[in-house]
Amino acid sequence: MALLMSCLMSFVISLFNVGLVHNILFIWLKAWGFAFVIAFPAVVAVSPLVRRLVSLVIED
Repeated sequence: MALLMSCLMSFVISLFNVGLVHNILFIWLKAWGFAFVIAFPAVVAVSPLVRRLVSLVIED
């Protein structure tokens, strides 16, 4: 999930910031690498809390 999220968001933000320039692929891959380094630990850290909150809201 973090892989797809960081990929999509970094691509959209890169296009928004610099437009469709000749080296957009390099700019996007650089941004994606940075985004993944941030997104993966965030997902790992936050997902247990979210699961706990969801289990409290949806009691069986």
